[in-house]
Amino acid sequence: MTTDTDGGGRLRRALRRIGATADQVEAVELQQQTLDAGCTLIASCAVGSKIDVTGTLRTVTLRPQGGVPALEAELYDGSGRVRLVWLGRRQIAGVAPGRAMTAHGRLTNQRGVLTVYNPAYELRA
Repeated sequence: MTTDTDGGGRLRRALRRIGATADQVEAVELQQQTLDAGCTLIASCAVGSKIDVTGTLRTVTLRPQGGVPALEAELYDGSGRVRLVWLGRRQIAGVAPGRAMTAHGRLTNQRGVLTVYNPAYELRA
């Protein structure tokens, strides 16, 4: 939790004073957390490059691809979204909506959706 003496609390209050919505405040906070973690904002990532991104899982679903189980998750960092796909997996302990995660892998563009297949990952508190 942030306190009145930290930068995050001051930033949040300043954004609210100028009329920012709760979603806008959340986006700015997530972007700052991404930068603080030494990761790249999703909006700045180039297709074909290896990426290190961090954010919050918005959705987690099981979607078979070509007859193979595939666990899909949407990671949001305040600047954009990336789909994470683990082929051959039906579930992964700790991977759930609302969970903070850092993911590493090669960024692809599948039908207009930024995607990383079988990313390495760390769950964050």
